Amino acid sequence: METISGNAVRRSPWNKGKLVGQKAPFKLKEIWAIRVRLQLAVRHRELALFNLAIDSKLRACDLVKLRVRDVCHGQTVAARTMVMQQKTQRPVQFEITEPTREAVGAWIADAGLTSENSLFPSRLHESMHISTRQYARIVDSWVRRLGLDKSRYGTHTLRRTKATLIYRRTKNLRAVQLLLGHTKLESTVRYLGIEVNDALEMAEQTEV
Repeated sequence: METISGNAVRRSPWNKGKLVGQKAPFKLKEIWAIRVRLQLAVRHRELALFNLAIDSKLRACDLVKLRVRDVCHGQTVAARTMVMQQKTQRPVQFEITEPTREAVGAWIADAGLTSENSLFPSRLHESMHISTRQYARIVDSWVRRLGLDKSRYGTHTLRRTKATLIYRRTKNLRAVQLLLGHTKLESTVRYLGIEVNDALEMAEQTEV
């Protein structure tokens, strides 16, 4: 809402009435629930987007800008690739698992994309690729299908999901830092919220 006083325009804070903060990662059962729904609905683009978002751990701004050539070697979807991050201007490498390679390959073939095309082209003529806002709406639709609280999930959910699972299994913070492309270890600690999570887990395991 905007209020006008003289020539000045005052806008309400963008986060007024909204829950803000870290977005929750998906659990394994939620990952598979989304995948199965997209597979049954034969939604090639969304399945490729979902799988690649999980594997790449990229920020939304980097994910939507991917080109076919970024993930393919000729006609073959690569098992690993490297992209330059927009925020840090540093390269980050990520794996592309077999299910994701299959999904991405099926989408490229279905859409008839070439190496120079955007991997997720926009349907709007003035844009080469989907926007981060479009991506956020797609994520919201996945969350709604599972009946989850939309305020707790967003595009960063996809970035955090695999990183969180890797940390929980290995406790290797340095590895997660590299996978997320963070320049400082402290950033990874804050991003995962691991100090709080670890403290809660220890408290839950302590009987008094």
